[in-house]
Amino acid sequence: MKSSYVRTLPKAWKGLSKVFTALGDERRQRILLLFDPGEKLNAGQIVAACPLAQSTVSHHLKLLREAGVLQSEKVGKEVYFWIDKPRLSEALGSVLQFLHEKT
Repeated sequence: MKSSYVRTLPKAWKGLSKVFTALGDERRQRILLLFDPGEKLNAGQIVAACPLAQSTVSHHLKLLREAGVLQSEKVGKEVYFWIDKPRLSEALGSVLQFLHEKT
């Protein structure tokens, strides 16, 4: 047993809880699955595709962005979102590396 991790997380795991918390909600998972590879969607497109109220979608987009799952950019009056593939790869890779080291 590695009791050293009871008090502190490994450096590679810092911030992972936000990613997994964001991905732990089915509605946020459905929003993430809207994106085709490399695609940027504006908030209006995401709202139109979701059975959720605009304010609810905005809340979920904010959480996904703050967790580093999505990136965003304002272009004129529109805000465009895209999947932060490097951040997700890093987060999931840290967990996979841990699993491979333990088996």
